[in-house]
Amino acid sequence: MAEPLLSIQDLCTSVGEKQILKNISLDVAPGEIHVLMGPNGAGKSTLGYTLMGSPEYSVTGGKIIFNGQDITADSADKRAKSGIFLSFQEPLEVPGVSLESFIRSSMQQVTGQKVKLMQFSRELEKNMDLLKMDHSYASRDLNVGFSGGEKKKSEILQLLMLKPKLAILDETDSGLDVDACRIVSEGIKKYMEASGGSLIVITHSTRILENLSVDKTHIIVKGRLVHTGDGSLVQKINEEGFDGFIPQEIKDAERKEKLAAAARAAMDAVKMNAVNGGL
Repeated sequence: MAEPLLSIQDLCTSVGEKQILKNISLDVAPGEIHVLMGPNGAGKSTLGYTLMGSPEYSVTGGKIIFNGQDITADSADKRAKSGIFLSFQEPLEVPGVSLESFIRSSMQQVTGQKVKLMQFSRELEKNMDLLKMDHSYASRDLNVGFSGGEKKKSEILQLLMLKPKLAILDETDSGLDVDACRIVSEGIKKYMEASGGSLIVITHSTRILENLSVDKTHIIVKGRLVHTGDGSLVQKINEEGFDGFIPQEIKDAERKEKLAAAARAAMDAVKMNAVNGGL
């Protein structure tokens, strides 16, 4: 059995004093496609940002092993150079830096080699054609004035050009219409075919997965990995929702949290009435 490209071992992550991820463990083999699903606020995006090394998220326990190396303490820049790519839910706008320049600079940083301009331009235009992007976008400031769909295509264009070993796509399909989602899905499939890389897709929808052969599906609830299945689990979740996969202990804890919040709200109302002379 091949060594995993990515091994997440008992990973715990916090933002400030709040713990978000709780002992997450999973392995991604070379060439595999994994899907992360779960209710809003479950911790899916937090896992993506933690894998990328975002300084906002503190690893308080566990390890991240990538390509045989412990990268738990590595910076986001070092992780990018090692072959990890994260596509953002809300792609950033970068005034003063063209899309073409940004991609060329990123390629040079990752490879450590100067980009051959003619070869680069041909490949860029070919991939823009695949994504049905007008070539004029290459000279425009990165994502500035782009529609939501064009921003997402811009992210997939970067993916196609950089060919990372591991791509993490964080709700890339959000806000896309049916046609744009199909085009983006085709771009992702092309990346998998051309690079042989691995893919983690964070999504609420099945549309972006239509052109992809999913190997494993993971359900995250309240920062915990509660269930893992094969690709067919995606459709089951789409039809039945998450409730049947949520452990009773988590449901009980949620119920207690809601009751406690209601009690606090009632007490605050009593105090407010007292201050205002209502008692």
